[in-house]
This record gives sequence, structure tokens and C-alpha cells, in this order.
Amino acid sequence: MSGDGSGVEVAIVGAGAAGLGAAKELAARGVGFVVLEASHRIGGRAYTEEVGRGQPFDLGCHWLHSASINPFTGIADTLGFTYKKTPFLRRIRLGDRWASEAEAAERDAFFARNFGHIGAAATAGRDVPVIEVTERGSRWTAEFDYMISLLYSTDSDGVSTADSHAYNDTGENWPLREGYGRLVARFAADIPATLNCEVTRIDSRGKDVRLATAQGDLRARRVIVTVSTGILGGGQIAFDPPLPDWKQQAIADLPVGNHNRICLILDGRQRTEDLPEGGVLLDGESEPMALRLRPFGYDYVVGLTGGRFADWLERAGPEASADLATENLKKLIGNDIAKHVIGHSVTAWRGDPWVRGAYSAARPGAAHQRRELARPLDDRLFFAGEATSTEFYSTAHGAYLSGIAAAEAAAASLDRAEGKGRAIPTRARDR
Repeated sequence: MSGDGSGVEVAIVGAGAAGLGAAKELAARGVGFVVLEASHRIGGRAYTEEVGRGQPFDLGCHWLHSASINPFTGIADTLGFTYKKTPFLRRIRLGDRWASEAEAAERDAFFARNFGHIGAAATAGRDVPVIEVTERGSRWTAEFDYMISLLYSTDSDGVSTADSHAYNDTGENWPLREGYGRLVARFAADIPATLNCEVTRIDSRGKDVRLATAQGDLRARRVIVTVSTGILGGGQIAFDPPLPDWKQQAIADLPVGNHNRICLILDGRQRTEDLPEGGVLLDGESEPMALRLRPFGYDYVVGLTGGRFADWLERAGPEASADLATENLKKLIGNDIAKHVIGHSVTAWRGDPWVRGAYSAARPGAAHQRRELARPLDDRLFFAGEATSTEFYSTAHGAYLSGIAAAEAAAASLDRAEGKGRAIPTRARDR
């Protein structure tokens, strides 16, 4: 970007799945655009790194959620990526023993019953904290609350029943062998994004919208803002005039929580034939932890944390996270495994300066705010991102679809201003 104040039809702020979806849509419509990304890379919360030769590890999104209606499934097929349709087998470790089949069935019934409680409350118009309508005191309550913290990156007392129930879940959650981050990066390789270009101010007082960035000023007729509510709520982008109260309230009511992944790298010499594919440790002494053992045969183990505990552990540092995951792994399958742990990679999404958290969860009583967050301002500022999705929030495909919707609205706005109709391409969500 030249920094000379030159103009463009649409400026897209952020090169995560939402920004990239918007860019693809505008390109298909022949609308001029720029993509401005504060980070050194595209993808946002979709990011894959190699922890060993030929061993990809997703730091962010990993699963093709609701896969049969997820546009990234078709994109994966087109680009030759592979995924696992059958679930990883996961056992439950109760202290020093594995749960019996009867106990596992009891646990599954508990989960089904309590998600039913959430749905019943939402259907009855009770948008209250999940903790208020779910069973307390059961031996499965701790695991249920832990799973809620993973699903929403927020604990049960901060999750809205209405928001939870609105999520469109087909039950198909397929992990990508090559990595979701790689899929998004490959899909968007043709998008010209300006990296290391933080947007610090969006001034919409004039005829055009003026954006102040780390690489100079830019004028745009329309702007699509796709950054997280962590960035919007943190004031990293100044809006002039300030965002109206209703928009600021929507941002405040859709905070990003935390969800981190702890990767323990193995030396490849451990025995694997007797190991389960994964397990959940419930020992009554510490927070529950799910561990996935050597997914796709890779030489690593992944532990998951969410909510306040993820925040606490992130503040303690990556060594503390790796130590805890190692101790839990020993409890799960035996002390011998520790000698095979040769390194680690630990995410820290709360501390990421360009996200400030994992993904959004509507506060109790505020499920309606996702629509308000998505609502444009003056037909010139448009908003997208997973937090604006009412049925696919917290997912890459929810962000992607919201970006397409924002691009469609921005293009229509330009057409109205020019008094003309623009040719609309054949809809192809996997293009």
C-alpha cells in the first residue's frame, strides 16, 4: 500500500476467515478492494504450524464443524485436503481406573439431558446462564462444565442458553489431517493482503471513509470490519465519530473467551498399540482435561483448556501448561510416557495482540446482540466475523459466511449509490 491516501471501493479490515470470505465475494463481483491485516500472516484464528517434519498442528480451529453444511468441506475436497469423518474414540479416566461401559453410558445420558435443559430454557424464552438450568452435584458436572468452556471458550455462568441453543450443530465434526489453518491459507493464496498493516482509526465523517494504518492513510467508499470483539472492545481501532451506544453494547455483550491447545511433542519411540485415541481425566483433584493421543498417527498429544482456567494457565506460562498436560498424560496412561515427551507448543490466544482471546460467547440475556453487531452503520461501515454469526459463531465457516454476507451488502450499497445494478455471480460457496 502506497500510503498516499489513494482511494478504493471497499477496504476490508482483517484477513481472517471473514475478511478472506469478503475478499473472495468482492473479487467475484468485480468490486475493487484492499485487505488490511495487522499480523504478519493471513488466516486469523486459523493457523497451522509444523511441530515436527510432516506433523502439522492447528493452533486455532481444527474441526470442520457441521461438516455437511460447512463450505470449507467442499473447499477441502477441491484442494485435496483430507479429514476424518468418524469420531476419535475417547475414554474417561476416573482417578486410577477407566470408566466402565455403564458409567460411560451414564455420562452420555447426563450430557444429553443437560443439553436438553439448555434447549428447553431457550425455547421457553429464558435467556439465562447455562449454569442455572443444568444439573449440579453430579459426578459428571465438572466434565460438563469443562466441555462448555471448550465449546464457548467461556464458563457455564457466562454462557447464554439462547445463544447455545441457536447454534446449528449437525453433529458432524471432522478434523483436518493437514490442518485447518493450512486449508484457509491455501484457499486464500490468491487474495492480495497487505500484512503488518494495523488499522488504528476509521474516520467516516467525510464523503469517503478514511483509514489510518501502520503503512499510511487510505480512503474507501465502504469498509468491512472483521476484527474480533476483543479488538473492538479494547479500543485498538478508534472510530470517528465514535460507535453508537447500541453498537458498543453489542460488542460488550459478545466478549471473546479463551481456549488454548497444549501440544506435547513425542520422540516417536513410545508404544501405541495399547493406547486409546484420547481420554478425559476426571480425578477430582484438578480441572478436567481432555487429551487427544497421536491424532492421525502424529507424534504428539494435544491437551485442551478453556474459560477462566485457560486464562489462568496462560498467565502461568507455556512451561506450566506443558507440565500440567504431562502430569495429566501420566495419570491417563502411565508414568512411562513422560520420558518420550521431548518438547511442546502451547497456544496463548488471550495474549495474541491481534485477537485478544479465542472466540465469542453471548452473555446471558444478550443472544440477540449478534445481529446488532452485524448491523451496518450508515450503509458505509459493515461488520463481519464469527461473533456476528447467529448459528455458526465460534467457527471459521461462520466467520467466512459472515464475510460473504457483508461483502454482498457493501456491493449492494455501492450499487444503490451509483443507481445501477451490478451483475451477481452464480452462487458458489466453495469458490
